[in-house]
Amino acid sequence: MEEFDRITFDSEQMGGKPCIRHQRVTVGTVVGLVAEGHSFDEIVDLYPYLEREDITQALRYAAWRADEREVMLAS
Repeated sequence: MEEFDRITFDSEQMGGKPCIRHQRVTVGTVVGLVAEGHSFDEIVDLYPYLEREDITQALRYAAWRADEREVMLAS
């Protein structure tokens, strides 16, 4: 498994969605901003407590999840 030390999960924060360093910014929000064409600098301007590595890791996490495969287990 990839190492994602900046991606955190808390069932009592943001509905348990993956967030950036225990903050109220989800991976989905960051990935969505990149998909809309925002640059890393623009995202950091919108969320000054984020770092460029947070954005990079959010993208890596999303790519890892998109490549994830389900394996059926025998019951």
